[in-house]
Amino acid sequence: MADVSLTELRAFVLVAQHRSFRRAADVAGVARPTLSHALRGLEQRLGARLLHRTTRSVALTEAGERLLARLAPALTDLDEMLGAVGPDRDGISGTLRINANEGGARWLLRHAVPAFLARHPRVALDLATDGRLVDVVAAGFDAGVRLREAVPQDMVAVPFGGDTRFVAVAAPAYLAAHGAPDTPAALAQHRCIRQRLPSGKAYRWEFARAGEDVAVDVPGALTLDHSGLMVEAATDGLGIAFVPTPYAAEAVRAGRLAVVLDDWSPRIGGLCLYYARNRQTPATLRAFVAVVRACDAAADTAAPPL
Repeated sequence: MADVSLTELRAFVLVAQHRSFRRAADVAGVARPTLSHALRGLEQRLGARLLHRTTRSVALTEAGERLLARLAPALTDLDEMLGAVGPDRDGISGTLRINANEGGARWLLRHAVPAFLARHPRVALDLATDGRLVDVVAAGFDAGVRLREAVPQDMVAVPFGGDTRFVAVAAPAYLAAHGAPDTPAALAQHRCIRQRLPSGKAYRWEFARAGEDVAVDVPGALTLDHSGLMVEAATDGLGIAFVPTPYAAEAVRAGRLAVVLDDWSPRIGGLCLYYARNRQTPATLRAFVAVVRACDAAADTAAPPL
């Protein structure tokens, strides 16, 4: 194996991601000739040209593309592993901005945030909750939290909290008066508590069983935009709600709600912390990812059976 240094590999990733020696040097806080020298040394030791250089631009060769695809995630994993060792020995400081949905923010506050702030007391954590799917990079966030299916494919995704389910629930009194639907199509004969998405559109309830996927535009006189309020409305007998299991679990266990269409509600991928793949990952974010992974491994956070 070529005798290359970690410094040379980091220099290559910086230049490759920014497509510019000047911008990479600004991010690294070094002089451009330092990066240029490191890249020439790396290419010599590997015996392959990694970059096409002109006075105006930098482009990756085929060999450079292959190396970047595998090296960037490997360096990220290495940084996260090192960041998880010991207390705040690296002196990490600054502000970390994360955009999350409410469920993700609640999990982080319960499991990861206390450990992170204790380990890195010089970091200010700015956690914004938002129901909209925002472009976290364009909006100035370091990372976002969403269900796995909503994470853009070009992002690095760090799963946590286990899988989840969306379940249809109703008060026992409502079911005694109106009966329980036995298929998603039967919801057309019921009062449903509809959900308005941040876009303004009504959410179509999505079910699946034995390879069959069904999306139902349910009827209902009441529309809400918050899962907690939907659970309260269902508990009060106003109709059937369709919510993530963490919101309904307590009411179901207490007998205030009952699950219907249970066999039509499979588990789906749960929450993910996600961030841009092709940009320099801040030390604050690398440290936070390490804490999230450690807390997820230690916590029993699988969706409770209902």
